[in-house]
Amino acid sequence: QLQLVESGGGLVQPGGSLRLSCAAAGFTLGDFAIAWFRQAPGKEREGVSCISKSGESTDYADSVKGRFTISRDNAKSTGYLQMNSLKPEDTAIYYCHAEVADPFTPPVKYHYWGQGTQVTVSS
Repeated sequence: QLQLVESGGGLVQPGGSLRLSCAAAGFTLGDFAIAWFRQAPGKEREGVSCISKSGESTDYADSVKGRFTISRDNAKSTGYLQMNSLKPEDTAIYYCHAEVADPFTPPVKYHYWGQGTQVTVSS
C-alpha cells in the first residue's frame, strides 16, 4: 500500500508563508524524485517544483522562482515545499507527486499522487 499524504495548506494573507509537507507511507521516498503540482479553479494542473532523489538537483516554475523552496528529508520519507511571499495567484490545490523508473524497464515509470492540500491566499 503506497500513499502520499500532503499537509500544511491553509488560508494566508498575501505576503505570508506556508510550508507544505509530503509524507510517504508504504515505500521509501528516497527512491523517488518528488514534484509539486498545483491546480487552480478553471485552470489545468501545472508543475511548480521538483527535486531529484538525492536532493542535489531542483527546478522551479518561473512563477514561483525566488519565492518557493523545495527540499526533502529522505530519512523521514518526507518532502517539503516552503512557500514565501505568497500571492493570490498561488491559490490552488497543491499535489505531491513521486516518480520512480522501473529498474528493469527504465522507460516505465511509476507515479504516485497525494490527495492534495488547499492553499488559499486572500485578504
